[in-house]
Amino acid sequence: MEIVRQALDAYARRDIEAMRRLNSADVVLDWSASHGWLAGVYRGWDEVMRFYADYFDIFESIRIEAEAYMPAGDSVVVPNIAYQRGRDGIEVTARGTFVFRLREGKLRTIRLYQDLPEALKAVGLEE
Repeated sequence: MEIVRQALDAYARRDIEAMRRLNSADVVLDWSASHGWLAGVYRGWDEVMRFYADYFDIFESIRIEAEAYMPAGDSVVVPNIAYQRGRDGIEVTARGTFVFRLREGKLRTIRLYQDLPEALKAVGLEE
């Protein structure tokens, strides 16, 4: 769970080098459940970094408030609230759940779910 905490912290700080160290080279970011403009699946470090660059261009500040860290085998489920402020001062709050899957001490997949029960079901935990 510590790797997941570090990854969320690095993301909020926009620390690309820390993110690179914590993610595997073949990381997959599945943002297909998003209702936003960046919905899609990003494969490999280069595509994932393009996603983050676009996200960071839009949002001036990002804070992720994790409500829990729930281990499930090689995964960690993190229900959260994201607080974001756009470049024009517009503030956005979004509730979602991340599922991080780890392999050999690095993040292998990061997937966004819109609700906790769906995420729990995906990792074999039922609420």
